[in-house]
Amino acid sequence: MKQTMKHQSLLSGIKSLGIMLSLGLALASCTKDDVAQNPAKPNEEENKNLTTFVAGGENKTRTSMNYNSGDFYWEAGDYIYVKDDNGDLKKSTNAPTSKVASFKYKVPGKFTDHSSYKVYYLGKNSSGNSVTISTTQIQTAPDNTEHFGTAGDYGTATATGAVGGGFFSFQLEHHPAYLVFQPYISNTILRNCYLTKVEVTSDNDIAETYTVNSTTGALDASAVTNGDKIILTTKDPAWGSSYKNGFPLTNNSASVTTNGAYMVIKPGTHTLRVRYWLKDVVTSTEGTITKIYPSTAYASNTYYDMNANLNVRDYDGTKYYMWDAQQNYWAGHEWNSAAPWQPTLTTQPANSNYAQSNTDPNNRWYHEGSGAFQATQSCATLPNVNEMTWYAAYGEPRWDADELWTTMGHLYKGGMWLKKKSVLLAEHHYNSNTAYDGTDWRTTGKMQSWTPSQTLPSAADAGKYFLLPALGCYDSGHLNYVGNSGYYWSSSALPWYSFNAYDLIFYSNRVVVRYNLRTFGYRVGGFE
Repeated sequence: MKQTMKHQSLLSGIKSLGIMLSLGLALASCTKDDVAQNPAKPNEEENKNLTTFVAGGENKTRTSMNYNSGDFYWEAGDYIYVKDDNGDLKKSTNAPTSKVASFKYKVPGKFTDHSSYKVYYLGKNSSGNSVTISTTQIQTAPDNTEHFGTAGDYGTATATGAVGGGFFSFQLEHHPAYLVFQPYISNTILRNCYLTKVEVTSDNDIAETYTVNSTTGALDASAVTNGDKIILTTKDPAWGSSYKNGFPLTNNSASVTTNGAYMVIKPGTHTLRVRYWLKDVVTSTEGTITKIYPSTAYASNTYYDMNANLNVRDYDGTKYYMWDAQQNYWAGHEWNSAAPWQPTLTTQPANSNYAQSNTDPNNRWYHEGSGAFQATQSCATLPNVNEMTWYAAYGEPRWDADELWTTMGHLYKGGMWLKKKSVLLAEHHYNSNTAYDGTDWRTTGKMQSWTPSQTLPSAADAGKYFLLPALGCYDSGHLNYVGNSGYYWSSSALPWYSFNAYDLIFYSNRVVVRYNLRTFGYRVGGFE
């Protein structure tokens, strides 16, 4: 499903993290009432050797934000660094002890030769000369940005004042970009689920380390290990927390107050794959719903809303057939009919009312016939056995143990990603008349297996793949293997036996093109 990404505006049309602040306004507004100080005040003698750098005032800046009001605050433990006359990076001696709108920083060092100085905010985990946008970020409550300082938020400013003066003011400009995830659901099956984490993978690095260049004062970037993926955990491990299971998914439209989750990323042009991790605390089922966001330029100092309808794929329970039968395996008595025979869970006993001969009144019996021939009924539009081999051999099968989906009113996970036919046609000599090995399997009795990758498609390639869910099959009226394996008919009968046909099946560690009894209730359709 295509998602809309909106370049949001938080203050007067632009959600910018910096607000212009003149020296006069700063000094006029930084009164005793609106500028919080560290209670542990240095004595007067110590103050003589410190320079004051004023951040904030009537216009609020740094380091966490109220999404709705646009107000920004400094958080406890937010220190700054300033480059002095000797070119040394000096850390402020004080920092806020609680959330405040503005703050007077005291900085040691020599600040008498110039009217402006470079200021750095390097987050809460900085060593003093570098900061890293982290690949693991934690938010413990919805609509809360207090984790920015530990997630790798950083910024710079030019503090201005009078030469030789003791006061300088600055406006901090942030350099990362910020994603605001606002998931919602329309599927009642997910009402017992919580958002436990958000995993973002990019076609390039979205995490990075920035080091202050001692000569130029610039922030030099260097790659980090696995910098193309960031995982934001949305749980609070504290005992008794309302969010110990994660953020609630009780909303059917975007609501930042219900489950808004914020991620700090490196600015730039990125193609993003976002995996929302959900957990059903009743059944302990935990899995993902994947959204792909096209290549977009994410600007620094800017927020982006990532609204997402987490409406999992639902697969029709009426798509199980004996091979090329006229009607589905449970025709007239499907699971959602007035008089259902169809088992919907693997734990349910078999129902003996499946078709057992070609006299079945509901036309559910398989297509009989001998020799090499193609389906003409329910399997007529499916890939033939040759095409199945192209999917298995060159479709780069990739097992996904976590992607969530529903069928017949129940939540499951697991499936195989395969490259689409259009991609195979472009990349290989895909041919319906010959298999991948150059022979025509429709007139032979070949079988073969392949080993799938356990790695998901990259963010850049995700659009080339489609998912075949592990929907299991019916055997003698019993539902088997849902969530563990998939069974899909081809349109090709086996030439040697009148009661076999070709199929494609998969498990987590194997993909097989083979032939089997036509009496099985395998899936019809699903290939792209």
